[in-house]
Amino acid sequence: MTTETFEFQVEARQLLQLMIHSVYSNKDVFLRELVSNASDALDKLRLEKLRDDSLDADVSDLHIELDIDKEARTLTVRDNGIGMSYDEVGRLIGTIAHSGTAAFLEELKEAKDAAGAEGLIGQFGVGFYSGFMAADEVTLVTRRAGERQGTRWTSRGEATYTLERVDDAPQGTSVTLHLKPADPENQLHDYTAEWTIREIVKRYSDFITWPIRLVPEAKEGEGTPEPETLNSMKALWARSRDEVSDDEYHELYKHISHDWREPLETIRLQAEGTFEYQALLFVPSHAPHDLFTRDFKRGVQLYVKRVFIMDDCEALLPPYLRFVKGVVDAQDLSLNVSREILQQDRHIRMMQRRLTKKVLSTVKEFLAKDADRYRTFWREFGTALKEGLVTDSENRGAILAVSSFATTHSDDEPTTLAQYVERMKDGQDDIWFITGESRQSIENSPHMEAFRDKGIEVLLLTDAVDEVWVDAVGEYEGKKLRSVTKGEIDLDGEGGEKTGEEREKQAEEYAGLLGWMREQLDEDIKEVRLSTRLTVSPACVVSDAHDLTPALENMYRAMGQEVPRTKRILELNPGHPLVKGLHEAYRASEDRAELTESAELLHALAVLAEGGQPKDPARFVRLVADRLERTL
Repeated sequence: MTTETFEFQVEARQLLQLMIHSVYSNKDVFLRELVSNASDALDKLRLEKLRDDSLDADVSDLHIELDIDKEARTLTVRDNGIGMSYDEVGRLIGTIAHSGTAAFLEELKEAKDAAGAEGLIGQFGVGFYSGFMAADEVTLVTRRAGERQGTRWTSRGEATYTLERVDDAPQGTSVTLHLKPADPENQLHDYTAEWTIREIVKRYSDFITWPIRLVPEAKEGEGTPEPETLNSMKALWARSRDEVSDDEYHELYKHISHDWREPLETIRLQAEGTFEYQALLFVPSHAPHDLFTRDFKRGVQLYVKRVFIMDDCEALLPPYLRFVKGVVDAQDLSLNVSREILQQDRHIRMMQRRLTKKVLSTVKEFLAKDADRYRTFWREFGTALKEGLVTDSENRGAILAVSSFATTHSDDEPTTLAQYVERMKDGQDDIWFITGESRQSIENSPHMEAFRDKGIEVLLLTDAVDEVWVDAVGEYEGKKLRSVTKGEIDLDGEGGEKTGEEREKQAEEYAGLLGWMREQLDEDIKEVRLSTRLTVSPACVVSDAHDLTPALENMYRAMGQEVPRTKRILELNPGHPLVKGLHEAYRASEDRAELTESAELLHALAVLAEGGQPKDPARFVRLVADRLERTL
């Protein structure tokens, strides 16, 4: 057969060089990765055979086999699973195009310790390449189930790899490592030693549901020995809690999630009665790099009577809990269940409700009993959880109870809404919040001035989802959620000093200027009024109580939804010298051409102060430059 030679991508070469030159202190993980890949291949074949009885594939004895050749110094990891076609090998093995290589390399640079670096292998799906940590050359031979021809892939982990079609490949995949010499100083063990292989399999892969068999070395005069199964293959979710160690749970989590850090929490659930199922869920300790991407694979593994049915079963948990990993084993579902059927199945909906409530109650326990774990959880997954405030009205109260937010009360400690309500001032009826891109920008917003002066606490919301959930929730324990940037604000009942009569008198005094500015800025604003929220800045722009904010408008447009442009309200601070001067100039002169430019500049400054951009930046720069020139 013709052998073709290909070059690796630049990023792939970088990755392989990192693997080869001892980035990872624990080289043993290569075997864990290869066994995990083999297990996935067996799962996929079992599922494919369930879906298609006509598939020409032998599933009578699915297993993983480890074969050592001490003379040739090779270790082969072999499975009789789904296998790969020639094109799949070129796409998935040869180029690493789908392995998130760039993100992997970036994370690798940022890893602060060896343990953190080690965890990245599985997380980014580059486990196959870890074989080059222990081998000078790797040969992969594979044949996809149902096909007649196989493929051989070979590389020394340098600039190139070869691909060749072969006729005698068995079903499944075998990876043969041509091992480097043992180097104990660099944690490179002798992987031709049976005891080393046994220990690694026991430590990392004991829970895998397929038999992992080792072909023992033949002893003189005893013939060919029988393969020995190294793993227990016990379904941890089916065993009682006192029979399973935390380490065993953690290794199952690592296998399922391909995240080699330990989970933050393990959640067990067993339902009995008319519909029986067992669940073993894990809350990770670290958010995956692609949690907020469209391609993120969410959901838990679904088994029926311990038979693997599907990975990433989305119907078992809502999207806002997509970071939760685990296993659900149902007793009463059909083995031929499809994703479409699952969406409609009442038992699945019942399971989703209970699993969701269990996860939320676990987070509530963090909040009540373990502040450190709660802080870790909220830092990593709080943004995702808040999506449920918009999409899950049934559990909105439970989500709100475990949510916390940055506030002006503390520079570093977030607060729950219950804590906020406890600290509310006498006479304060509303829960105040402000949204924006960063804490620094919104804390310095002109809208915050009166609240800061009067010591009124404000929630500082900086996640994109915050723009949406505050409107969906509306109130908490009878207290309305109100934006400091929307509607008219009267802080008299919350520490205000100026009376309504004084404000009316001031409004009458400024009525002419306000009406004139409204006419001059008609294209951009719908009203000009005096502000009760400003104490330092000359002006700010606000939205009507029920209007969309500019950030929300932009969000809808980014999603392809056209929304009409909303005119906003310009508020002036009558106590600011600039506004006073503008008022006096308006009253003193009939020629207001230059005054029009001043009004335009004042509006543009207000837009800039909240992080926006003037409608015509070039004109704004010309006007400012002209004013500066006159002052020199």
